[in-house]
Amino acid sequence: MARLTLAAELSSVDRVRSFLKTSLSGLAPSEEDFFKVELAVVEMCVNIARYAFPGGTGKMTIEIAIEDRTATVTITDGGIPFDPRSVPKPDVSWILSTGRTGGLGIYLARTLMDTFDYCREDGRNVLTLAKRF
Repeated sequence: MARLTLAAELSSVDRVRSFLKTSLSGLAPSEEDFFKVELAVVEMCVNIARYAFPGGTGKMTIEIAIEDRTATVTITDGGIPFDPRSVPKPDVSWILSTGRTGGLGIYLARTLMDTFDYCREDGRNVLTLAKRF
């Protein structure tokens, strides 16, 4: 299992991308599959950086386990409790028609990944994403 702990800041996103690329290289994912995983993980990390620690800073940890051509990415943070599964599906056509930016990250992650689970454990948010290759 590969693990990366870093500051929950927008400036950490490039390190997350590099970590994903290195960790998933053994699976030799197609460009499209890698993009799906990268987009989902980056969107969740951006949300943590923006919202998990209001008025403060914190850390997030990303763990990647690979088994039977499935990559499981677990993202944990000690921020405020937040279950992304509780966010209703957005009205994509309304968002696109109004030119509004944002509001699609959780929806995209849920749609692009085969597994999208959440639990609160030991005072931490634990988000588990998985993709079969």
